[in-house]
Amino acid sequence: MNYDYRHKLPGLVLLALALAACSGDDGGATEAATGSTGVASTTAGSANTSGLTDGDTTAGPTTMGMTGGATGSTGSTTTPSTTEPDPSTTEPDPSTTETSATGSTTSDTTGQQFCDQGTVICEEGVAKICDGMGGFEEEESCDNECADGLGCVLCVPGSTMCEGEQVLTCDDQGQQWEPSETCDALQGQTCDPELGACDGPCAKQNLGNSYIGCDYYPTVTQQQDFYNNAPHEFAVAVANTTDSTATVTVTRGPNTVTTQMIAAQSVQIIALPWVPELTETTGPSVMIADGAYRLRSDQPVTVYQYNPIAASVTNDASLLLPVNTWSGNYLVASWQFWNSFNYPGFYAVVASEDGTTVDLSPSATGGIVQAGGGVAANGTGQVMLNQGDVLQVMSASGGDLTGTIVNADKSIQVIAGHECTNVPINVTACDHLEESMFPIETLAKEYIVVPPVQSPNDALEKAQMVRVVALEDDTQLVFEPDQGVNTNLANAGDWVEISTTTNKFKVSSEKKILVAQYMVGQDGGFGTSDPAMLLAVSTAQFRTNYLFHAPIGWSANYVDIIAPDGASVDVDGQAVNNFNAIPGTGFSYAHVALSNNGDGNHSVSSGQKVGISVYGVLNYGSYWYPGGLDLDLIPQ
Repeated sequence: MNYDYRHKLPGLVLLALALAACSGDDGGATEAATGSTGVASTTAGSANTSGLTDGDTTAGPTTMGMTGGATGSTGSTTTPSTTEPDPSTTEPDPSTTETSATGSTTSDTTGQQFCDQGTVICEEGVAKICDGMGGFEEEESCDNECADGLGCVLCVPGSTMCEGEQVLTCDDQGQQWEPSETCDALQGQTCDPELGACDGPCAKQNLGNSYIGCDYYPTVTQQQDFYNNAPHEFAVAVANTTDSTATVTVTRGPNTVTTQMIAAQSVQIIALPWVPELTETTGPSVMIADGAYRLRSDQPVTVYQYNPIAASVTNDASLLLPVNTWSGNYLVASWQFWNSFNYPGFYAVVASEDGTTVDLSPSATGGIVQAGGGVAANGTGQVMLNQGDVLQVMSASGGDLTGTIVNADKSIQVIAGHECTNVPINVTACDHLEESMFPIETLAKEYIVVPPVQSPNDALEKAQMVRVVALEDDTQLVFEPDQGVNTNLANAGDWVEISTTTNKFKVSSEKKILVAQYMVGQDGGFGTSDPAMLLAVSTAQFRTNYLFHAPIGWSANYVDIIAPDGASVDVDGQAVNNFNAIPGTGFSYAHVALSNNGDGNHSVSSGQKVGISVYGVLNYGSYWYPGGLDLDLIPQ
């Protein structure tokens, strides 16, 4: 099959058609719509006979001195023609040449164009029904608003207004105001009557598409039972990227867990209680109501979760993505079921809205799961989640959830990994794996892959295993240099694995792909550490600056940097001078040791966009996560 990943988002689009008439040689006037909704901010654009599209604030051109009606009560202005032709030949009645946002035009034998019979147009607050002959069958003066194609309405479709801290949006028929968004005080939002929208540093229109946001869902995932209790703690590191103090509130369901103040340009650790229903035992698949935490800030922050936070022999970390960057489409990277201890791979789906319908499409290897929570043993299922609910799907013996595609009708988060596994499966020792999956819309076609560094001998590099996963059928991979593996992935969800390697390379395709990296276990002979998991960040989503945290309890912490050749990069204000070129790619990389003498907070800055990953190691333990990324939508 050829999988269609696109997530269709609803929206109101107002068609824009230019007014035209044909006679004489005189150019017409240009008209500007100045209509107002009175009580609302028409953020979607007011429909008018000159042809405004959704969100436009100026009218389209008219010809032959036409006058067209604005939809608001204040009417419109017209610039007169620059010449004075004979009115009998060049100035037809405006009614004979109007068209509407929903109708079409007809022409008489002179070439003049008329709107179709029955088409409704608006002119200066008056709804007019065209007779198809250049006149009107009926006219009505509107008490409230006039919308092309509809006539007199209560409100212009798509316009917005504030009612307290609730944003109301006019429905498609212009007959009623419907609640569309509540301005969240915990995110510092208020409803601005001038905008007809929520405003503040954390308002949607003020947040970019990146890992920096104000609304997150930390989620406990499957872990060995004896590591999900004291003294081991599940925790998040919250980095305040602004120059103002941030108030951070964590809730679970209706209950407030903690509220904390985080100073400007600093990072703070917040420990959270374990959720036994998600972290204990080794199955089955489950759906847990209010299983996730919700973390909200009144200033933009970044959030990383640690399972657990203290340096331990089974640990990993995930970069969490803010809700404003979520989508309804994800491709999963996990790891195979480990038969020796019956430890499963998993993926956890979290909803941010009530009534979210989730559909699961297993890959060729992902159709062997432990049934439960609405998921069948073959990995298929359709499950309805409410805000904060968690669906955790766990593999069964012989299964590997990698390549599974998760779709939903509303935005979701997907975290995937493994309870505890060897990498490769015959090399000890096992370690927890987890990472936030990137939305399919943000995946790309080119990635640079480098291994981590060894410890304590950081003159050498640590081996890793790499998986490249196809989003679509017939995906052809190109490795530079060649890695000696299969390059033809026949089906969506198929993947290829590069075994124990320290190679540096570029992988690309004409179709979107997902790339996952896995540290090899300590007994593989590549220095201290155990398995950890990382999603590679595409070069298309690199950034120029990062603020991140590396817990100081680890034996060693590093940040790896991938940068264009010749880029100038600073870590904690110090220039990085140990870059190594990756031949044939135009990129270089550097391993930078991080000091454990401070508070664990670090920064990266560059004049060019670079990618970073952060990791820590100890004897038979490790964590690894992307230090950040942009999450721009990338066309297929």
